[in-house]
Amino acid sequence: MPELPVPRSLADLLDLEVLDRDLFRGFNVGLDRHRLFGGQVAAQALCAAGLTVPDDRLPHSIHGYFLRRGRPDRAVILHVDRDRDGGSFSARHVRAVQDGEVIFSMLASFAVERPGGEFEALARTDRQPPTDVDRVGHALLLDIVEINPLMVEDGRVTHPDALWIRVRDPLPDSRLVRACAVTYLSDLGTGFGQVDAEGVGTGGPSINHVMWFRRDVDPCDWLLLDLQPGAAAGGLGVYTGTVRDRDGRLAALLAQEMLLRMHSPDELEQLAEIVELRRRSAPRRKGR
Repeated sequence: MPELPVPRSLADLLDLEVLDRDLFRGFNVGLDRHRLFGGQVAAQALCAAGLTVPDDRLPHSIHGYFLRRGRPDRAVILHVDRDRDGGSFSARHVRAVQDGEVIFSMLASFAVERPGGEFEALARTDRQPPTDVDRVGHALLLDIVEINPLMVEDGRVTHPDALWIRVRDPLPDSRLVRACAVTYLSDLGTGFGQVDAEGVGTGGPSINHVMWFRRDVDPCDWLLLDLQPGAAAGGLGVYTGTVRDRDGRLAALLAQEMLLRMHSPDELEQLAEIVELRRRSAPRRKGR
């Protein structure tokens, strides 16, 4: 099998290859991972859908379902169905396929922008953007600062539920691409990352992902992904979250359902090793 191209930037990742009308191909980051990053597939699916709608229609919501584990060593084929083009809304159905099987299914809706008032009653946090003394991680073509970092203590794992994130390299001046970038980063972290409840895991694979876009923002500047737990039962958990810019302006709302798995002793040991490697590689803070 020929070697697949490896995107060097998020702009490259979202620059889909056109195979035919409503048929696209995308390539992958994180080739050293056991599974595709869900945010990548969701972002590419939204991008494919957006390439089939009139130029005046912008993403306003997506509903996606992760159906199978994606393989990093296979390209992603994106089939777009044009469900409807109305007077001001367009609806698309996207199937992401590998080896003839659907790994991700998304409904995406686009709308003509219109004037209107603004209202928000969502919880807000007073989190300050990163400074020069913060440790910035680099993963999946992003700069990441975990406000509540990955930790392993007394057999319990806590995951990040609040992160500052920005795209490392420039993006094209396109509202569609910027919305896809927000989608991409929205699949990081978990709203159950800091939950300590009997029999409830703190992390696991995503099952479905929903987003509503509210404002065009610059993903090359710091964005705050802030996640809150909702409810869990039967090994499934639902959390909600927001994406805001450094000034606190709301870019998007999201909800995600995930499998909440308890970690095995081997997984705990591997995660503890990751935490220790991070600690050793962290730069010393200024003045110390």
